[in-house]
Amino acid sequence: MNFSNVLFKLNNSPIRVIDASINTSKYVPLDLSETNENLNKIDVSSALKLGGYVNNFISKHKAEVAYGGYLEVRNIYKRSSHFNNQAKEERNIHLGVDIWCAAKKPIFAPLEGIVHSFKNNTNYGDYGPTIILKHTIKGYEFYTLYGHLSLDSIANLKVGTLIKQGEKMAALGDASVNGNYPPHLHFQIIRDIQDYVGDYPGVCSKTDLMFYKNNCPDPNLLLKLQ
Repeated sequence: MNFSNVLFKLNNSPIRVIDASINTSKYVPLDLSETNENLNKIDVSSALKLGGYVNNFISKHKAEVAYGGYLEVRNIYKRSSHFNNQAKEERNIHLGVDIWCAAKKPIFAPLEGIVHSFKNNTNYGDYGPTIILKHTIKGYEFYTLYGHLSLDSIANLKVGTLIKQGEKMAALGDASVNGNYPPHLHFQIIRDIQDYVGDYPGVCSKTDLMFYKNNCPDPNLLLKLQ
C-alpha cells in the first residue's frame, strides 16, 4: 500500500484540525486562484481587504469556515519578494490546504505525533508562528506543518513533546503576527522534511511542482473536506 492510500484509509470521516465544535456542514470551498476574476477587483495585498472578501464569502454561503487551495495557482503572493523574486522563477503554487476562520480558534492535532520543530517565520507574507509535527504510522515517517499561528502557540513549546490525536495544540494568529494575512491555518503534509527546521516551502514554482506534489500530498487525504 502506498503512502497516499495509507493516509486516506486512516479515517472514514473528516478529521477536523480547527475548532471541533464546528460541523463540517458549515465549511465552504473557497477559490483564491488566479482565475477567480472577483479577486482582481480587490487589493489582495491588504489583509483587511482580503479578509473582507473571505468573510463576505463565508457569510454569503451561511458557513463558518472556508477551505481550499491545494495546488492552487495564486496571485496573492506577488505582493511579497519572499515569493516573487524576479531573479528566480516566481513561486505561486500553493502546497497545502488553507482553513479560513476567526483568529484565536483552537487547532487540534489530526494525528498523534511529536514536536519536530517550531519557529516564528517573520518574512512579509510568510507563515509567522509555525509548528511541525513528526508522525510514524504503518512504517511511514512523515510530517505535518501548521502555519499562521498565534505567538502563544509556540511560547512554551519544546521539541520532542508528544501531542496526542485530538489534543489542542495551538490557536490561530491574526494579521499582526501571521505574515499579514486574514486569520487562517495553513495545513500541509510533508514526506521528507529535508534539512528544514520550523519551516518548509508552502508555495512552489511550476518548475519544481512535480517534486513538491510528490513530497507534499493532498491534505484532503486526511481532512476529507472534498
